[in-house]
Amino acid sequence: MCGRYASTKDPATLAAEFDAVDGTEGEAPGADYNVAPTDPVLAVVQRHPRDADGTPDPKTTVRSIRVMRWGLVPGWSKDLSGGAKMINARYESVATKPAFKKSLATKRCLVPADGWFEWLREGKAKQPYFMTRRDGLSIAMAGLWAVWRASDGPPVLSCTVLTTESVGPLAHIHDRMPMLVPPDHWARWLDPDTADVTDLLVRTPDPVLDALEVRPVSSKVNSVKNDGPELLEEVQPGGDEVALFDLDEVRNPG
Repeated sequence: MCGRYASTKDPATLAAEFDAVDGTEGEAPGADYNVAPTDPVLAVVQRHPRDADGTPDPKTTVRSIRVMRWGLVPGWSKDLSGGAKMINARYESVATKPAFKKSLATKRCLVPADGWFEWLREGKAKQPYFMTRRDGLSIAMAGLWAVWRASDGPPVLSCTVLTTESVGPLAHIHDRMPMLVPPDHWARWLDPDTADVTDLLVRTPDPVLDALEVRPVSSKVNSVKNDGPELLEEVQPGGDEVALFDLDEVRNPG
């Protein structure tokens, strides 16, 4: 976890939603209802702009939408092969892991998504669920990014998604979930000059959880070859009627 998610909005839409500019330079991937590790994804970053000589302007920052490879590849890696194993970083240990601690201090990002998938074992089968906002807005998954350079060719930007312990009905499905960042924390999380963000490494706030619904979806999502809006549609596992989980009921039973 989180090993699969949906990202269907174009850079212009995300730029408006995240108060950013489109920095994808025409390289943005199309709508993807079944994003998998090593796929190209969109991420939100905030950096000091550089002049023609590459000198950053310390007085201002620009927030932009960038294309990255999902699965963080530290700059010191020999090649890109290890990225597939680093799609996630646990928030409990990210500050001390060699692969992540430098990015935590200087290269934090938000990974926008329509929602993410998890699987619940029911007997011999695994039922997929889709976690998404009821209002259709993007969720902002806390992420880290890095730059890897080969001896030749352009630099490769890659990212990872931070995870926390799950709560409520989300814990019923899986014990981990993405660390979701509320809008009022975006600026500080993205600020490249804020090196100490340990107080932001917390479980997802209740108001963000309250905006979510948990939806059973088709097992077609099990295969990364499948893609399309039908993967996000609610289904009824086993032919039984399945209601959406209510986070408030689980958090405050009775």
